[in-house]
Amino acid sequence: MAVELCLLLLLFCGSTISEVQPIYKPPPGTLDFGFVPAKTYDTGAYHEPGAIGILFKIVHAFLYLVQPNTFPQDLIRKLAQQQFGNTQGDYQKPENVVLTLQAIYYEIGFIVSAALGLLFILLLPLVGLCFCMCRCCDNCGGEMHQRQKKNADCQRSCFATFLFVASLIISVGVLCAYAANQHLTNQVRGAKKLVNSNFKDLKIFLNDTPAQIDYLVNQYNTTKDKALSDLNNVGPVLGTRVQEQLGKEVRPALDAALTMAGAIRETKEALENVSVSVEVLQEGTERLHANLTDVKMHLSNTLNDSACNAAQAASTCNIIRNSLAQLNINANFSGLPGVSLQLARINDVLKIDLSSLVQKGYAAFNDTPDLVVNQTRNILSDIKSVLESIGSNITTFTRALPVQKILADLMVHLTQSEAYVQDYFPLVEQYDFYRWLGCLILCCMLVLILVFYYLGLLCGTCGYDKHASPTTRGCISNTGGNFLMAGVGFSFLFSWVLMIVVVLTFVTGGNVEKLVCEPFEDKNLFKVLDTPYLLNKHWKNYLAGIIFKNPNVNLTFEKVYSDCKENKGIYTSLHLEHLFNINELLNISMYTEDVALKIEHIQINLSKIILLDEIGKENLLNFSSSGIDGIDFSAYLTEINKSVTKVDLLSFANDLEARADQLPKGALENALKGHANNIRMIHNQQVVPLEQAMKYVKARSTLNQSIRLLKRTSSELMVKVKNVISAVNAAQDLINNNASQVIVQETKKYMDTIIGYFEQYTEWVKESISMEVAACKPIANVIDTAVDIFLCSYIADSVNTFWFGLGGSSMFLIPAIIFAVKLSKYYRRMDTEDVYDDTENGNNGYHKEHLYGIHNPVFTSSVEQW
Repeated sequence: MAVELCLLLLLFCGSTISEVQPIYKPPPGTLDFGFVPAKTYDTGAYHEPGAIGILFKIVHAFLYLVQPNTFPQDLIRKLAQQQFGNTQGDYQKPENVVLTLQAIYYEIGFIVSAALGLLFILLLPLVGLCFCMCRCCDNCGGEMHQRQKKNADCQRSCFATFLFVASLIISVGVLCAYAANQHLTNQVRGAKKLVNSNFKDLKIFLNDTPAQIDYLVNQYNTTKDKALSDLNNVGPVLGTRVQEQLGKEVRPALDAALTMAGAIRETKEALENVSVSVEVLQEGTERLHANLTDVKMHLSNTLNDSACNAAQAASTCNIIRNSLAQLNINANFSGLPGVSLQLARINDVLKIDLSSLVQKGYAAFNDTPDLVVNQTRNILSDIKSVLESIGSNITTFTRALPVQKILADLMVHLTQSEAYVQDYFPLVEQYDFYRWLGCLILCCMLVLILVFYYLGLLCGTCGYDKHASPTTRGCISNTGGNFLMAGVGFSFLFSWVLMIVVVLTFVTGGNVEKLVCEPFEDKNLFKVLDTPYLLNKHWKNYLAGIIFKNPNVNLTFEKVYSDCKENKGIYTSLHLEHLFNINELLNISMYTEDVALKIEHIQINLSKIILLDEIGKENLLNFSSSGIDGIDFSAYLTEINKSVTKVDLLSFANDLEARADQLPKGALENALKGHANNIRMIHNQQVVPLEQAMKYVKARSTLNQSIRLLKRTSSELMVKVKNVISAVNAAQDLINNNASQVIVQETKKYMDTIIGYFEQYTEWVKESISMEVAACKPIANVIDTAVDIFLCSYIADSVNTFWFGLGGSSMFLIPAIIFAVKLSKYYRRMDTEDVYDDTENGNNGYHKEHLYGIHNPVFTSSVEQW
């Protein structure tokens, strides 16, 4: 039934997804499906034993010493597959003999230890019986006579010390056994909470699964809403994509035409600037030229004076006369050609607003999304109807599935199982109480022995008087010796019973730890269970045969347990694709094919888009033939780069004044200095303004910039205009003739985007079903609780610790018996003692017994013999 539920989990989502393989798969917008609702499981399948864990580790270390071999996977496989006992000769087959020897070799540590325990069980009661009979015959320490030795005190102290140490070790063992016994009882009492927690998690597992399935199904609405959103925004989505593809050629062409329109306006401004700047500069240079001509004429008249013919002034006057040619303007803007013709032609070109025409082209091209919306309105309504029908079909399909019935049946079984456990749990606690009581009785046996030993040591040590003879020892000392012998007697009575329990629990608990718990922890146990043809000689994979009825499917206990441990979905854990292939079930190709077909039938006509009409093209051609390329730019640039005058007037005036100083004092000298001052005045009032005044500087700069702009604009102007017109014609041809190809291409991309949302939904559903829906962590928790916690941590560890403490105590009963028997001779009151002569009496504190009338058979016999 659990398998049927898993299949229905997938079937819920099985009619929602398509596996369309588009030619081009753009990265669609990421859809946010949220998180599959899942509650937190309460069970923590981990047991922390606490302080007693130290004892558990010690026991594990001891078991490793007893059994250091690794888990025998191959041996167990062969033993499980081998047929024993079918015929009388099976055990004599060579392969069976080999397997038996291998098993013995693996269990040699347990076998030897168990054999030693059996020897203990058999020999110790026998030795106790012989020891009792021997003492009844006054042998084996039964004679109430003590031989006196010089090291008697040392021996007594050593025996007491050894017995005390042995008793302490036995006490520690008893405490370990009692702690393990109590730990197991406490864990059994607390197991009910853990069992209830596992049942609660299983109920959560069943109750949450329908909600998770519903969540997966409902998330189809997210996909549908996103697809509808794109369909409602087909203009911004598809229209923008078409526009972007066409814009790769259209926009550069329109940008070039708009740039050319701006160049026309700039050309007009440049021509106007040239005309105005030339007039300003011509005005300044003409006035300067007139003043310099006047100064040069007056200076020439002065040099023609008769005074210059004198011998002292002739050479100076000739030098000055020869330099007069320098008094002239250098930059002559009057001779530059005019630009009025070109300006008139440009004004004619500007009568048509080319920028407005280009902007109309932009506007027409930018209306592409609206054209798409208007031309796809009917088709999009059909697509929306298909999407709505998908949702209604999913709802109808999911309502027809008997998921609730299956879940209800599973819940009934789970509830019955829980009730069964709850009913029998008091019985388990009752039997555990019997077990606890039995183990407590075993511990009390050892406690009784320890009480006798401790009382014997206490009374013997406290009541011992070293000055008293063996026959005159006090009552307390004698009682201590009797306690010790009582402890010896109970040791012989109880030891074999204790060892029987130890051997049985040792063999059982030790093998459970080595053959179940340790391989379960490292998953070797699952590898054995996954051995082909082991659990069923006809099935290669047992688990696959149970679930799929197909043992050839590679489904293993180890993989299922590991996946559930990682809280993966039951679909992944049980490899349910062999029963219910999600790639086939998550398929709505019938719907997506309808959607794709309707999208492919989208027809968009963009022939109404006019980028630039013939008037605009003719306007561009008129601009190219405006004649600005015929302007003599070099003449302008040459005059602009010249200085205002041919010579620096200040330098010329200073030189003139210096030469005047060389002439004799008189009218000539004064006249020349007057001319020098006039030249300085002309420099300051006319040359300096021409060089520094804003009006002239700006005019010169504007003229320079305008001429250079016109030069750049006119460079290959005809070629540039033709290129612009060619680009516009090519873009227009693309729209008129080749736009259908672009539209088809972008329509496919748009279709792939819509289908991409479904593919996202598909992948999300697959991932959710694999990892989140019906996550089987509770199943792994149940296994961990049953094996790792109950069997291993609660039972095996406690039982192993119990036999470890009980067995150690039982083993130390042997030295305790020996030391107790030896020590009791020093505490008990003897019937006879050794007698010495006066010379031998010395300081030993003993008196001669015959002097006090005490019978000494040894002494009497020796006298008679003498």
